[in-house]
Formats: sequence, structure tokens, C-alpha cells
Amino acid sequence: MLAPLPEAASDVELEPQVTIKRRQGETVEEARVNGRLVWIRVTPTHGRPYYLIPTLSGNAYVRRDSLESGLSVPMWVLFTF
Repeated sequence: MLAPLPEAASDVELEPQVTIKRRQGETVEEARVNGRLVWIRVTPTHGRPYYLIPTLSGNAYVRRDSLESGLSVPMWVLFTF
């Protein structure tokens, strides 16, 4: 017989805490997980939204147009019945 699976962390701990601020014609959303800043989304009044991702050191931010990493996993049908 297999041993029961250990309890997984609750969903509340895994979900980011999002803070929304409106200032000077733009909306800024900050997402934190366990108190650590994960990303900032800036939505200007006119223009496209962009993301600011903190670097590993946390001293600077990298600007990106989306949260996609650019890595896509191939998904092929191997067998059909």
C-alpha cells in the first residue's frame, strides 16, 4: 500500500498579493508572494501596459511587454485511439 501524500501548502500562500495604485494617469499593480515583489504591471492611460520584473539582486528592474518567457513547450499527439 502507498503512503498518503503530504499536505500541500494552502492556496493562500501560493497566490500573489496584488496591490493596485492609481496615480498621475496610470494604474500600477504590484504582485508579492510571501512579501517578495514578483512583478509590477504599469498600465498608462494612453498606450500599452508593460511589466517591470526585479533582477536577482533586487536593485534594478527589467521592462517587458508580457510575462511570457518566450519558451514554449512542444505538444504533439503521439497516439490516438
